[in-house]
Formats: sequence, C-alpha cells, structure tokens
Amino acid sequence: MMALPSTPEIHRKCTRILGPCLIALGVLSIAANVLLLFPSWTWSYVKEGRITKQAMQVPGVWGGGIIMFLSIVLSGLALLGSTACFILSGVGLTNGPLCLYNQTEVPKWDYPFSLSLRAQNYLYDPSLWNSVCIEPPNIVAWNIYFFSILLVISVVEMVLASLQIINGFFGCLCGLCEGK
Repeated sequence: MMALPSTPEIHRKCTRILGPCLIALGVLSIAANVLLLFPSWTWSYVKEGRITKQAMQVPGVWGGGIIMFLSIVLSGLALLGSTACFILSGVGLTNGPLCLYNQTEVPKWDYPFSLSLRAQNYLYDPSLWNSVCIEPPNIVAWNIYFFSILLVISVVEMVLASLQIINGFFGCLCGLCEGK
C-alpha cells in the first residue's frame, strides 16, 4: 500500500510551487502596468499628463508587483494589494481611457466613455474604439488589453495569495505539532 505524503511534505511542495508563480505574476503585472503608461510606445503622453488616472496610480506595480514580491512575509498584504489592483483595473476598464476627442467644436482631453452621455458600453462596440478617441492612437484597445491582463493577473494572484495564507497557517500549525 502506498503511503500518503505527510502534511509538512505537502507544505514544502506547495511553497516551492507558489513562490515562483507569484514572482512570475508580479513581474508580468509590473510590465503590463508600465506598458499602460506608454500608449503607442511613446512617452510623450506621460510627459503631458495624458494618461488614464488608474494607469498613473500604477496598481500593477505596487499592488500586483512589489507587494506580491513581499508576499512571502506579508501574504495578507499581498491579498489586499492584488484585490486593489483588481478593483482599480476594473474601474480603469469601466471608465475607459483618457484621450483627446471631439466634443462639439473643440477637441478636449477627457474620459469620453465614462460620461453619462454615452449610454452604450464601449467595451462591446469596437466601432467606437477608433472613432471617438483622436489621440493617442489606438488608446482604447491599448487600455482594454492591458487593464484586462491586470484583471486576470490579479485574480490569479488573489487565489495564490489566499493559498499561501492557508498554506502558511497550516504549515505553522503542523510545524508546531510535528515535534510532539
């Protein structure tokens, strides 16, 4: 009959898997958020302050990245950070990008998709993506892609951080019992 692995053995194996996964997701989250700051691969929009508020809050850097790296020690804070990244990315996706668009006569920098004048949801109408925003080029798709990536990454991070908290809790509990 095959023996089942002991709880400390399971804890060690789980820790070996969770750590590298969280590090990889942290790096991806930072990269996705940094790319949100440079639409169409130019830095002029950052310099001019023409970047979405949620992208400028860099949730992928501090919430999904740096705090995730500290998750080994601060798993609870990692869960909070990934949750914040999820919420801010969702708000960024809902509000749409900050862009130059035609508002009657004079082009204006604003969030045209978050204004109450737009009853339709821009996420489901790709024809609006390039017809509303004049500048930066392709900013709507850019925001959708990278905020969506941040949403997916933050969900995975929340699950892994929760597993790490549970794993740490049982590891501590079983580690205390192991010597008895």
